[in-house]
Amino acid sequence: MVAGEASGDLLASHLISALKRHVPDAIFFGIGGPKMQAAGFGAEWPAEKLAVRGYAEVLRHYREIAGIRRQLLKRLLTHPPDVFIGVDAPDFNLWLEARLKAAGIRSIHFVSPSVWAWRGGRIRKIARSVDQILCLFPFEPALYLGHGVKASYVGHPLADIIPLESSAAAARERLGLAPDRMVFALLPGSRQSELQYMAQTFIETAKLLHQRFPQARFLVPLVSRETRLFFESELWRHGAQELPVTLLFGHAQEAMAAADGVLVASGTATLEAALMKRPMVITYKMSPKSWHIMRNMGYQPWVGLPNILAQRFAVPEFLQDDATPENLAQALGNLVRDETVRDRLHALFTEMHLLLRQNTAERAAAAILPALRRSGEALAYSP
Repeated sequence: MVAGEASGDLLASHLISALKRHVPDAIFFGIGGPKMQAAGFGAEWPAEKLAVRGYAEVLRHYREIAGIRRQLLKRLLTHPPDVFIGVDAPDFNLWLEARLKAAGIRSIHFVSPSVWAWRGGRIRKIARSVDQILCLFPFEPALYLGHGVKASYVGHPLADIIPLESSAAAARERLGLAPDRMVFALLPGSRQSELQYMAQTFIETAKLLHQRFPQARFLVPLVSRETRLFFESELWRHGAQELPVTLLFGHAQEAMAAADGVLVASGTATLEAALMKRPMVITYKMSPKSWHIMRNMGYQPWVGLPNILAQRFAVPEFLQDDATPENLAQALGNLVRDETVRDRLHALFTEMHLLLRQNTAERAAAAILPALRRSGEALAYSP
């Protein structure tokens, strides 16, 4: 099993737990994060080795990533598992899955690659690489019809985990925030490579919001010591050390629950904000080279998951050169003041939540178990 980044670690950890309920002696190993390890996974490499985004960033780390992939492939071909499960990380996993499939090792990909966002031409390559795809979104299985690969909709695990209603008052009490103050959650990304492009924009946006809402407080959940130290240094570098900012270690969902509005970098966190029923503005910046490549590949007008699910601009998106502090502050400030729009978003996000709530881990496990029974007793590996 291979999972990259924090979101893949979470998905895989729930899948491991669900499979172990059916196959208690199963052994899981490969590349994974701390949540997977807590579920009994043997991590031979940490998931953060794969946590790079954008073409320029990947190129800088290519030699190390390619070396890990070759080592893992050799290990798997020498000691074949009953099933290989690649969790997201398509650029890493599809290469690996194609070679394992060619060697007769059943390959299942959990999380359909975003062919609907960037790379529609990859569907045939994906179908050649894997035996089965487990899809998180209901519109995805139809994309694979006629391409000779089994695709199953299993729902999104975040919709199972996050309650249908999240109490702002309770979250504020846990975080020690006054119930009557304006609160903004700022989620600039989970990786330091993202913060290098996003931190200044988020800080300057917070300054403008504070001018408009002098009593506002800002919550910034960050996932690691490195990202926290980097964001702290950026606050000082941009003269924002007096802003009423609270840096949190994790607790992203709690920060969003406490917030009146959310400024969020494109990615899984946009879906979390929607499941928390919070108005949001989506933004993203990357290296100019990566942006040029990805802009020419996109064939949908949206990048944020809530907008892709709604098939319209339900919430504002500002990308690259449009992601100015002025644009972001105005859009988010307007959202938190518009009661009609807030109510409309709450209703839309509730519909999305119910659609995605499918008991994902159990449905994914049920889709994988027949492959295990065909191949042997368990998802086993003995070095």
